[in-house]
Amino acid sequence: MKIAIISDSHDNIELLHSAFADAKDRGAEQVLHCGDVVAPYTIKRAHKYGLPIHVIHGNNTGDLYHLAKVSNDPQYMVTYYGRDASIELGGRKIFMVHYPEYAEAMALTAKYDLVCCGHDHHCNIETIQTIDQNKTTLLVNPGSSSGIDRVQPTYAFGDLESLEFEIIDIPEPQDLKPYRHSTNYRGISKKS
Repeated sequence: MKIAIISDSHDNIELLHSAFADAKDRGAEQVLHCGDVVAPYTIKRAHKYGLPIHVIHGNNTGDLYHLAKVSNDPQYMVTYYGRDASIELGGRKIFMVHYPEYAEAMALTAKYDLVCCGHDHHCNIETIQTIDQNKTTLLVNPGSSSGIDRVQPTYAFGDLESLEFEIIDIPEPQDLKPYRHSTNYRGISKKS
């Protein structure tokens, strides 16, 4: 099963939807969002990509009431878990949390095949040697999909069967005119 891992979208609907579209084109079947969605409307409209979205909140919790409401409406294909989540997809045990330090601690436990996080807006993929010396856990931080702090907007894409992941630069949004009011792409503010 191919998945996309996204984090720290910070209400940038244009880049978030560009990431969803790119992931769908690459064959993604599900999306994990590791927090800082902020406003639920940004993922509410993502159902048009046909990708189930698993989401936790981060330190910028935003409107948790409406995030839970979106999650309870099956048309949006969003499952909201709270501050962290332990899920199984494609036969793999996955842990999602916003904070990298918490993620690394969970990766060390040997309970998960994949642990993913966000928060610091720095993309990273590393193999963690667990407390069980015969096992490793893949730790993925997809970076920030929002381009905030002048970082390249990124997400992670990979295959759960092989546990091979890569960092993908989010393509500049093209066909999102209904959402376009201003864009912060690669840290440069533009007006349409």
